Amino acid sequence: MNHFDYVNGELCAEGVPLSRIAAEVGTPVYCYSTATLVHHYRVFAEAFASQKATICYAVKANANLAVIRTLAELGAGADVLSEGELVRALAAGVPADKIVFSGIGKSANEIALALDSGISQINIESEPELEAVNEIAVAKGLRAPIAIRVNPDIDPITHEKITTGMKENKFGIDFQDAPGLYQRAAALPGIEVVGTAVHIGSQLTDLAPFAEAFRLVAELVTELKAKGIAIRRVDLGGGLGIPYRDEVPPTPRAYAEMVEGATKGLDCEIVLEPGRLLVGNAGVLVTRVLYVKQGSSKTFVIVDAAMNDLMRPTLYDAYHEITPVRAPESGKTGKDMVADVVGPVCESGDYFAKDRPLTVLQSDDLLAIRSAGAYGAAMASGYNSRPLVAEVLVKDDAFAVIRPRQTHQEALAQERMPDWLGDAPDAAAMSLASKDVA
Repeated sequence: MNHFDYVNGELCAEGVPLSRIAAEVGTPVYCYSTATLVHHYRVFAEAFASQKATICYAVKANANLAVIRTLAELGAGADVLSEGELVRALAAGVPADKIVFSGIGKSANEIALALDSGISQINIESEPELEAVNEIAVAKGLRAPIAIRVNPDIDPITHEKITTGMKENKFGIDFQDAPGLYQRAAALPGIEVVGTAVHIGSQLTDLAPFAEAFRLVAELVTELKAKGIAIRRVDLGGGLGIPYRDEVPPTPRAYAEMVEGATKGLDCEIVLEPGRLLVGNAGVLVTRVLYVKQGSSKTFVIVDAAMNDLMRPTLYDAYHEITPVRAPESGKTGKDMVADVVGPVCESGDYFAKDRPLTVLQSDDLLAIRSAGAYGAAMASGYNSRPLVAEVLVKDDAFAVIRPRQTHQEALAQERMPDWLGDAPDAAAMSLASKDVA
């Protein structure tokens, strides 16, 4: 469910026409719906209401402070993967004791910050990382609360680039090696073993891979407890998919029932790390048509958004529905032309759709690229020296810019000339950069 609907022929985010946002903020612009964020969180939380579960939002999906704060105010914790995400989660008001630090390559600085912040758990993904965490914790006179992430070698049946639980993936400890590493961890003076963790992939639309992975984790927890290792928390990761096109993912309730069955009798707190599920369909990317170009073999709709603003189509061959901000005239299907929707970046991979049926479009028309709230702005870059895209959050009939569009002057100010190349950037160029428009 989302709150992007046509009202009087205009596509709106809740009570705000997207055309109004485009006029006031410019394009391209990401627009997020508070009502959708709230709805998705509450549906997921209610599904787990009967279980001892903590929901830690996967910040990597959308790291905007306002998005994190919206979810934190509903009770969400955070799953973070870097020092930057940890700082963002804390700045947005997520309590430290509801933060889990995942990821396979934590630096010494990141480990130290996690320990100093008093977070709930550090997920260990290798023996060298375990030793590093122990050494830093001992130096600080602390015991680091850790879970070991296991790799169950299960095919999650998803895109190869978002598969994380097979033996050829870089993530986690081989399942057969986990008991021995737990024994090692329990003997270290700077380590407090609190749980076990697993995450097998993203955008899963079938419960079977989850069920098999969680069954194996439950068996491991039972084995570890029998050996005197007091596991009290089971981190089941995230990965539940959303509908981008014609997918029919399991409902949160069905997922919760499967989790309850898999973990029954373990007497453990459950940690869940949804990301895409909460924010994916809560956002759209609004873009303006620059030109409609008729090639020798196909038509190209050239828009002002590009692959640097939304990488998913070129990175994952991902499908995003694309709809006009102004509804097609009455009686028309809205599928009157077939075209590639492409951006202005000098890459053949700069596209949002290929051979897509669309309403007839012309220059200055506005389009909404749907289901763009996850891994959109979070993965954006300044490639081709394009300013980072603006972000807007809507609530009812009001909206706020939650990340202004980067100016050229701000981008230039991040760089420095070495002494041997002379002074700061050319004054005339800086003057031009100061004349950025929305």
